[in-house]
Formats: sequence, structure tokens, C-alpha cells
Amino acid sequence: MNSTSPKKMRVFISSLGKNPLEIALADAIIFHMIQLDDFDRAILRILQKDNRTPQQKIGNAVNLSAPSVQRRIRRMEAKGVIRTNTAVVDPALVDLALTIFVEVELVSETPTEIDAAKLAFRDAPEVQQCFYVTGEIDFMLVVVVQCMSAYEDFTRRMFFANENIKKFRTYVAMDAIKTGSTLNI
Repeated sequence: MNSTSPKKMRVFISSLGKNPLEIALADAIIFHMIQLDDFDRAILRILQKDNRTPQQKIGNAVNLSAPSVQRRIRRMEAKGVIRTNTAVVDPALVDLALTIFVEVELVSETPTEIDAAKLAFRDAPEVQQCFYVTGEIDFMLVVVVQCMSAYEDFTRRMFFANENIKKFRTYVAMDAIKTGSTLNI
């Protein structure tokens, strides 16, 4: 089982269906495959603040050599713990100052229709984040656009042109108090 990647394991989990016991078991297997220790967690905390921190500086902070830090980072990248290294861009400074939260409810919730909605939302450049959720709605979107007319164009293309969208509800952000993707590791 150790030679199986977490990515392959997640594909296997999705093939199991919705049995909570099977999903919990598979999640436990993935957790044990990754086996993060205190050094890994300390490295992740530093990288989440600035992923360009030199490995020597990380090593000094966590009491490891730079080559050891490098091996650990590469292992965490290979295992999928570190998904990607990206720059966080200030939306207002690139003329995308309007952040909108959108609740979306589908007409039909068949697996085919849900998968089609997931793909459409994933591929829409205005959608910064998309969550398939439980409850009265099906999706929660974070949409970032230049202005309200750009959002109107988005709604016409994504919602009004799609017969499987039952309704959507829009919330415009007035101020961003806290944003980011840093995890409490």
C-alpha cells in the first residue's frame, strides 16, 4: 500500500460510492501513508507564510540541514501534501476588485448533472473557488470580477443559459477582513 500515491487512493475512494465506513477507512489509509512528523509540520507552517523562504533558513528554524529540508519538501510535494506553489495576487491591484459569493441550486442532482456543473464552474475564469456543499444549495462559489456588468455577463453565461440551474443567490463582499489558504497546522 505504501507505493500507492494519495492521488491514486483518492480515485479509489471516489469509486467506492457513498458508504461512510469505506470512505472513513480510505481516509485513514491516506493519512497514514503521508505520515507527517513535527519537522514536516514546522516546515509547512513556514512555507505557508512564504514559500520562497530559503531552505537553509527553514533548516535553521526547525533544526534540520538544508538537504534534509529539501528532501522533506520534495516528499510532501510528491505525496500531494503540498499541492502547488503560487503567488497570491491582490485582486484590487489587477482591476478585479469585486468579490461575490454565489449560492447555486440545481434542478437535477444526478451524478451526471453534478459533474457537468463541477466542470463548468471549475473552468470559468471568474470562479476563484467552488465548493460542492450539503444543505439546501448545491454549490457555493467565490467569483472575482472587475465590475457588476462583468458579473451580469457571468450570470447570463453560467446560470441563465444553463437549464439545470434552478436558482442562484448573490452576496457582494463589502470588505475582505481575512482571506487566504493558510491552514492551522
